[in-house]
Amino acid sequence: MERFDALVLLSLTISHCGETMNITIKPSSYSERECVAPVAPCIPEDIVAPAEFTVFIVDDDHGVLKSLTRLIGAAGYTTQSFSSAQQFLAEHDRDVAGCLVLDLRMPGIDGRELQAALRTGEGDRSIIFVSGTTDAPTIVDAMKAGAIDFLIKPVNCGALLAAIETAVERQKKSMQKRAELACIKRRLAQLTPREGEVLRHVISGRLNKQIAWDLGTVEKTIKVHRSRIMGKMGVRTIAELVRLTEQIGLAPCEQKESRSKDGPELFFGVGPRSERIIPLALHVA
Repeated sequence: MERFDALVLLSLTISHCGETMNITIKPSSYSERECVAPVAPCIPEDIVAPAEFTVFIVDDDHGVLKSLTRLIGAAGYTTQSFSSAQQFLAEHDRDVAGCLVLDLRMPGIDGRELQAALRTGEGDRSIIFVSGTTDAPTIVDAMKAGAIDFLIKPVNCGALLAAIETAVERQKKSMQKRAELACIKRRLAQLTPREGEVLRHVISGRLNKQIAWDLGTVEKTIKVHRSRIMGKMGVRTIAELVRLTEQIGLAPCEQKESRSKDGPELFFGVGPRSERIIPLALHVA
């Protein structure tokens, strides 16, 4: 059986977003038919495939596609193979957790075009490129576009499985993030329209009396709304509340310029009721 292993002529290291990628450059004597690997000996024992993680493999070379499918399947992963990007787009399920092992040079839609198509759609599909190209600009562009790794053929099976393991961890974090966002949105949906309005004022850093002035109510009412908001959102501090709303992109309420900065002091100042109502009437008039 032929091997992925080959003489290393050059090692290229590229850093992007804090991650380092090592690329093995093929020797000049390399031919595409060498891309068949021994399976069992190079599978790290500490790599465990998750139960609901599928590795999608796209390559127009039937021999490479078959060997990659055999290798990744032997590591315990569920695999689905496609001979073209068009077939992948037509048949793969976006809702299935997994990553994509993708050839760069293919007829029709190539690897980079497929990567761009997946970025414009919904879902989170991590990509590991495998290719015979050693063109640095192409590799850098693919990594900047979000690829996990770019492996040069003949592919080292250990490097491939390590890249898939990175994709698994990224998927776990992504699923956790989506679950957190869904939880925040559920909590937010429990708020009444008035509480939602008060919330945007609270996260803008305004005081209760300032919020009451803007909303035309009394400070005691704002305190009640504020307490209910904290309870429904499951937080104890304003800092925690701000972090939650930032995660879902809820914009704070901008201060109303039409209100006088001293307005709240007029209405909520200390004194008899008549002394607080009369200045308010004058201000509104």
